[in-house]
Amino acid sequence: MLRHLGLPALSLTLLMFTACAMADDTPADEAPSTAESAKAEPAEAEKYVEKFPAPPEGMERYVILLPEKSRDEEGDFRVELIVGKNMMTDGVNRTWFGGEIRETNLEGWGFTYYEYPRWGRMAMTRMAPLPGTPQVEKFVTAPAKMIRYNSRVPVVVYVPEGGEVRYRIWSASETTEVAEQR
Repeated sequence: MLRHLGLPALSLTLLMFTACAMADDTPADEAPSTAESAKAEPAEAEKYVEKFPAPPEGMERYVILLPEKSRDEEGDFRVELIVGKNMMTDGVNRTWFGGEIRETNLEGWGFTYYEYPRWGRMAMTRMAPLPGTPQVEKFVTAPAKMIRYNSRVPVVVYVPEGGEVRYRIWSASETTEVAEQR
């Protein structure tokens, strides 16, 4: 089963990493902050960004450089791609876009990039808000896409202008359960 790497777990991991890095007599003011450690760009993936095409007119390109992991570790992780945009909503109903994030092969390289080619139809639940309920800005999303974790290649996503790409890193638990045979 997969679980989301929450902020406390990530912070603890980064804190432990920073503490280990500082154990080699690095002055505290020269040690990277946890924010800098989390945003470190993997050198191997960075060199491939230029191989991906520029965004077509009306589209924007987003690039995700995942933290480096060994090939053995990467099998225990997944990346959830979330495409959406900030919009004013009634604050009561759940709102989402239709459509899907498509995989496309980068010819000649064997890399995959992802496209959400146009905003799908917007749908929402139909609860009636109370009169005078103020509108609220929310991040309205399309259906998310779960992809495998590969820190050696950038994750490149093309979305229509005005959109945004967010992501979550999921990890497998360390234990497995045995299924019941019936």
